[in-house]
Amino acid sequence: MPLTSSDHDHAQVVHVEDSRLDASIAIQFKEDFRNLTDGDADVILDMSQVEFLDSSGLGSIVAVYKAMGPNRAMALAGLQPAVEKVMMLTRMNTVFAIFPTLGDALSAAAAPHAAE
Repeated sequence: MPLTSSDHDHAQVVHVEDSRLDASIAIQFKEDFRNLTDGDADVILDMSQVEFLDSSGLGSIVAVYKAMGPNRAMALAGLQPAVEKVMMLTRMNTVFAIFPTLGDALSAAAAPHAAE
């Protein structure tokens, strides 16, 4: 599962570098995600390249979010229309903050820290 990571001031961004997040790569996604995010930063999952998400892929996103623990947040950014539809139909939009672009997600992550 091709994932890359970049650190920003107020969040770690994990980029999904594949067009599909499905049963064929869900287990590898979970393993790679956990290896990349072993710190304590909040995470933004950049899904702008993902065009297809099935229930296994969705389950893997939820699993890594739960594994991050209660003191960390995870937001989703750049959802393609088909992926966004899955998120809305499964009501995952009530679990995750969803942003149209990575830039929007980074701005929101920085906003609570602006007064510091």
